[in-house]
Amino acid sequence: MTFFDELGFHWNRDAVPTQVPRHSVERAVFRFHRMLPEYVWDAGAVEGNPFTFPEVKTLLDGVTVGGRKLSDQAQILNIVESSKLLIERVKQRTFALDKATFCELQGVVARNGAQRRHFRGEEPETPFTPDVALGERGRFTPLPTEPGAPGLNRLFSAGVRVLTEQILDPFERALAFFFFGALHQFFFDGNKRTSRFMMNGILMSEGIDAISVPAARAQEFNSKMVEFYVTRNATEMMAFLVDCHPAAADLRNLNPGPSSKN
Repeated sequence: MTFFDELGFHWNRDAVPTQVPRHSVERAVFRFHRMLPEYVWDAGAVEGNPFTFPEVKTLLDGVTVGGRKLSDQAQILNIVESSKLLIERVKQRTFALDKATFCELQGVVARNGAQRRHFRGEEPETPFTPDVALGERGRFTPLPTEPGAPGLNRLFSAGVRVLTEQILDPFERALAFFFFGALHQFFFDGNKRTSRFMMNGILMSEGIDAISVPAARAQEFNSKMVEFYVTRNATEMMAFLVDCHPAAADLRNLNPGPSSKN
């Protein structure tokens, strides 16, 4: 069994840049904080949230926006608070690639949901297994929800072990965690958003700039994610995220060459 089998998906490792600019953690956090309005707007747009960029900035200034659904406003505010939590965790060096951090972030991302901070099945009220709508490609169904979530916990532990012990490059590890979390749907809500926060936590903890999917590319992001769910091949989506990185212009010129990453 390869670690691709344990993660549940695969990708062409030679296509992931290994020479990504790295600076201090403080610089990475500062740049993320500075781009917070853009990041929040982008994250909302990927979820289909109708808030405009000026409206997001208004909310960040502590002023409510008229004419919008309370649920849409709550989603934006949750992204804001999740971003601030991530900033604090990275600044204080308390961010970790573990279940506790994953669940803590999800608890803010899905603050208005019925079940938070627990994997599916760890609370008994909701036994159903959610799926992901893929449009004309059908639906993707993850591991079933079980009482106590034994399967999801085993999967998460094995996945984190693979990511930390066998994927030594933090850039590749960060991107891989996003797909790992998004694919297996550990929570009832907020999986992609929470997994992107974890991805950026891994990056910033290594002094690498965070990645934001531009609002203008939301449709492209969602289309490529459908293909990922269908094929379990993350190569194209990884290339997309690389192209969304602030240093994308430089990364396009990097060719890792033959890989020794096994």
